[in-house]
Amino acid sequence: MELRHLRYFIAVAEELHFSRAAERLHIAQPPLSQQIRHLEQELGVELFQRKTKRQVQLTEAGRVFLAESYLALAQIENAIRAAQRAARGETGQLVVGFVSSATYHVLPWLLRNFRERFPQVEIVLHELNTQKQVQALNEQRISVGFVHPPIDDDGLVLECIQQESLLLALPETHPLATRLQISIQDLADEPFVLFPRHLGPGLYDRIVSCCQQADFSPKVAQEANQMQTIISLISAGIGVTLVPASLQNLMRTGIVYRTLQEPTPKVETAVVWRREDTSPVVHGFLNVIRQR
Repeated sequence: MELRHLRYFIAVAEELHFSRAAERLHIAQPPLSQQIRHLEQELGVELFQRKTKRQVQLTEAGRVFLAESYLALAQIENAIRAAQRAARGETGQLVVGFVSSATYHVLPWLLRNFRERFPQVEIVLHELNTQKQVQALNEQRISVGFVHPPIDDDGLVLECIQQESLLLALPETHPLATRLQISIQDLADEPFVLFPRHLGPGLYDRIVSCCQQADFSPKVAQEANQMQTIISLISAGIGVTLVPASLQNLMRTGIVYRTLQEPTPKVETAVVWRREDTSPVVHGFLNVIRQR
């Protein structure tokens, strides 16, 4: 049985007349009659009682088959629409990895715009450092990531979406907090709170490079894996640190952000995905980013 057989049967059942049904289907009447005969033979039941050569009436089996045919066609049409939506990236799941600093500027805007355009796509978020995102992408546990370059992986594609300067984060009770701008040289003897380099070498190296411009290396008093933890430690007076400028949107009692007098290395945030990923959902998300 083919899909067209159901459509032929429904047309005849609704018109109860072969000629009118054939006209509606844009086919000749004899082939239509032949197809209905084949359908009845395949089912092993009579679907119509022939009142004349062209006028018919539904049998009890025909009435039951008509109701089920409507349901079958509706399910098929739903399947077609679902497949078309999936091909356009309008349904499915998007698993996003992100470094914590992305949540304070680019990520909320992008997610809001993507959700407005693709409301039926399920979004799953995972906060991961750059290194773990590279691993998760290669293991296909996330769809896209927001990282601090560089990364060295030929199987991944990277596009820079933001560049920003570094700011100084320090306790509000620190003597330097009374200044609006601070020289990097003033930080030479300060204890720093940083994350281990292997968790995000791109950002880490820019922080160290900024200090080395003033002829010193930061004295790391404490390490922490997450930026929120680092900020909490600074608010407790453990030390100071340099952060991407967007992190000043993370307000925490007991901490202040100050600009630096000297130009700082730019911190890049990039979106990354698998080079061979053909997912319409992923490429729909990338299009939203590029339109930004």
